[in-house]
Amino acid sequence: TKPSTAAFDRQYQTHLKHLKLKGLQPKTIEAYSRAIRRIGAYFDHRIDALSEAQLTNYFTELLGTHSWSAVKLDLYGLKFYTQHVLKKPWGAPGIIKPPKSQRLPDIVTVAEVQRLLAATRVLSYRVFYFTLYSLGLRLGEGLRLQVGDIDAVRHRVHVRDAKGNRDRFVPLPTATHTLLRRFWATHRNPVLLFPNRQRGLAGAACAATPLDRGGVQTTLHKVITAAAKKNITPHSLRHSYATHLIEAGVDLIEVQKILGHHSILTTARYTHLTDQTKHHAIERINGLMDGFCLTWGQVNDAAADIINTFGDDFRAQYRDRLTS
Repeated sequence: TKPSTAAFDRQYQTHLKHLKLKGLQPKTIEAYSRAIRRIGAYFDHRIDALSEAQLTNYFTELLGTHSWSAVKLDLYGLKFYTQHVLKKPWGAPGIIKPPKSQRLPDIVTVAEVQRLLAATRVLSYRVFYFTLYSLGLRLGEGLRLQVGDIDAVRHRVHVRDAKGNRDRFVPLPTATHTLLRRFWATHRNPVLLFPNRQRGLAGAACAATPLDRGGVQTTLHKVITAAAKKNITPHSLRHSYATHLIEAGVDLIEVQKILGHHSILTTARYTHLTDQTKHHAIERINGLMDGFCLTWGQVNDAAADIINTFGDDFRAQYRDRLTS
């Protein structure tokens, strides 16, 4: 082992410790640790004194093969490493400036959700997709659901350790509660609602891990390709749920609470996705404009007053336009 590699390994373990001590989410820890591994491999494990020119070359090459999201995560991971492991100030604040963009997510209609569920043959995936949709959950939130999170008396579900380390309660529809009870009876795991079923029903009863995230995503991609012909991910079911709530007349503030959004502006994005919202806007605009009484080919009293005020030249020009 090279001395540089041994030193890098020690620093990398320190990096992991700081990531955990800062209370970051598992996905963030994974992304920031992957960033240091990738940067370390690129610079032959000598990353403690990188110049701005070296960083410019690295991120330029990375952008050629990865998305802006990956570039930003590597930047944030290296910045965290520099500040908390090397104890140095971050010296390249303006090296990356990702383009600003605001994309509207793809959604499915209620009918397409029904077709998607009908096309999903594996029972555990079918129930899981409906649970994500009917509760408006993120993928990780659905995978972490436990039996004790279901409050049948108050008709709500306790979503724990969500984004931003915030818990929340979401409404539990009767249809979802009934489906979850029937599904739990097939495996009877005392803790997990969606246990890993790699070893069959017998293994699911004592499984300590939930369904595989990759399997959930891959299966949905195959099903949606056949059922709806759209680019839909598990998170799209959450977007669709929010859109359908707004279309059903649920108050925007209530939708914000259900989804666990920190800002109402995030929730307000879904108003751009609803056909009913657009239809109502058109109706109201037409109603407003229909209240104006405009004449054609004649000059009404109000217009005549304006013409008399501004003189003969304006009078002639105005009348020519009305009669043209």
